[in-house]
Amino acid sequence: MNAVEARNLSFRYPDGRAALDDVSLAAAEGETVGVIGPNGAGKSTLLLHLNGILPDVLSDPPAVFVHGLPVVKGNLYRIRSEVGLLFENPDDQFLSPTVGEDVAFGPRQWGRTEAETAEAVRSALADVGLAGFERRSPQHLSNGEKQRVCLAGILVGNPKVLALDEPTRALDPRGRRKLLAILRGVAATKIIATHDLEFVAEICDTVVVLDAGRVVASGPAAEILADETLMREHGLETPALVKYRLRG
Repeated sequence: MNAVEARNLSFRYPDGRAALDDVSLAAAEGETVGVIGPNGAGKSTLLLHLNGILPDVLSDPPAVFVHGLPVVKGNLYRIRSEVGLLFENPDDQFLSPTVGEDVAFGPRQWGRTEAETAEAVRSALADVGLAGFERRSPQHLSNGEKQRVCLAGILVGNPKVLALDEPTRALDPRGRRKLLAILRGVAATKIIATHDLEFVAEICDTVVVLDAGRVVASGPAAEILADETLMREHGLETPALVKYRLRG
C-alpha cells in the first residue's frame, strides 16, 4: 500500500483557473518524492490536498488517499494527524507568542498532560537543533530557525507523512544544510515541492514534474534530473550536482 496516492486529481480555483488537471502520483512508505516544475505548475496546490485543506478535495469520489484512507470529511482528524504540512512561509504557521507554546499547541489539543507536553516540546526542539528555545519569540528568530520551529511543531505529532512546501526558500547555506540533515533523519514519507533542484538531487528518491497543472514526467530522481531536454522544456535546469555525478 502506498503512503500517499492521488488518482486523477483535478482542481479549479474560484476564478476558474485550472490548478491541477488529472494528476496521478504515488509515494511509497518511507520514500522521499520531489515535486518540481515552473511557477504556477500546481505544486503548492497539490500539497494542500494531501490533508484536506482545500475544500474541493472533499467532494465525491475522493481522489487523494493516505495509507489507503480517502481524504474525505469524516476522515480529516485522522488524516491530519498522519500528514504534517510545512508552509512555504513559516510566519503563516505560527499560532503562539513563544516557541514553546507554539510547539505545544498540538500535544495540548490531543489531551496530553502538561508534563507530557513539556517533554514532547523539549524532544521536538532538540530534534531540530533548537534545544532551550522554548521562551524565545518566533518573531526574533532567523528564517532558518523559524522554519525549524515550524518543523518541530509538526514532528511533535510523529506524522507518517511530511508535505514540505519550498522548505529551503529563505535559508542560507548553513540553514539549508541543517534542514537537509534533519530531514534525512526523519523516517516519515516526505513529499517536497521546491524550486531548489540541488536539494532535490541530494535527498529525493523519485521526482514528479508538474507543468500547467499536469504531470509531464515522473521517475527516479537521478534519471529525471539528468534529462536536460525535459528540464529545459519545462523551465528547469539540471542541477550541478547531477552534472558532476554524470561526469564522474
